[in-house]
Amino acid sequence: MNKVQDKAEEDIKDIVTAEDINIVETVNSEGTENPAGTDKETYISIDEEQAEEACEVMKPVKNPKAVISAVLFSVGNSVEYKKLAAVLGRDIDETKELVAQLKKEYDSDDDCGFTVIELEESVQMCSKASMYEHLIKIAKVPKSYSLTDSMLETLSIIAYKQPVTKLEIEKIRGVSCDRAVNKLVEYGLVTELGRLQAPGRPLLFGTTEEFLRSFNVTSLDDLPTASPDRIEEFKKEAAEEVSLKLDI
Repeated sequence: MNKVQDKAEEDIKDIVTAEDINIVETVNSEGTENPAGTDKETYISIDEEQAEEACEVMKPVKNPKAVISAVLFSVGNSVEYKKLAAVLGRDIDETKELVAQLKKEYDSDDDCGFTVIELEESVQMCSKASMYEHLIKIAKVPKSYSLTDSMLETLSIIAYKQPVTKLEIEKIRGVSCDRAVNKLVEYGLVTELGRLQAPGRPLLFGTTEEFLRSFNVTSLDDLPTASPDRIEEFKKEAAEEVSLKLDI
């Protein structure tokens, strides 16, 4: 094994074993001598599966909560727990416990203006709600959106029945939902999830992280149980809307 191979294996010996290393020799395409005095360069390649195994054996960081704070602050958006766990060298359950501890510390400290929120299997750092009146004095005021009754009804159906097509929404409401769905997509509360494997391949819709953030829920499991009576009310209201339109 040449010097290049020895050096490469030494650099990664703490992560993978020699059996995991695939040596790839690439011949100089021009046929000229390389600076090292050979006609070949040797590279180390580690496939994706081996890289994942390497992450699993990474040593846990010594200051995990400081690392979590730095990552969340730097990224700004939500970070998946599995990615955060890989950075910390810990499993997901340990990572969630560390995040919970960090949140408790933030929330109990009146001199700290930050907190962390959970969004499904992700976590995000944000300012505390109590800081809003101070933030708007220097930051741009967030654009507010108004949701009509029709949009709220459509959004609730999507939230509980996702992934769902427009046709399924219209069967429940009894009226067209094109405008309501388009507006919800524009507001970032709803997104396209793909297409249904059926004739015509209609679009499937579901809620977004912004929906969870806007309604202050950690996951869809936290939504109130859908009431059959309420669904019936939706149908009656929709029927009345249709009746009024026909009368006009």
